[in-house]
Amino acid sequence: MLKRFVKILSYRKQFVSLLVGVPNYDTYVSHMRMHHPEDPVKTRKEFFCEVQDERYNAKGGKVSRCC
Repeated sequence: MLKRFVKILSYRKQFVSLLVGVPNYDTYVSHMRMHHPEDPVKTRKEFFCEVQDERYNAKGGKVSRCC
């Protein structure tokens, strides 16, 4: 029972991040190391800033959202 609870909690951070639209940095690092080993991996701060910039400045600085 405890192992199942711990497993559920381990997915909590990933779920919340996806819910608010922030990709997982650890997944990004794993992907880069596996598929693009010759490319440099961004720092957590660089990754977060780029993701936020793509999300909120996608249309020339205008926030793209439904309302």
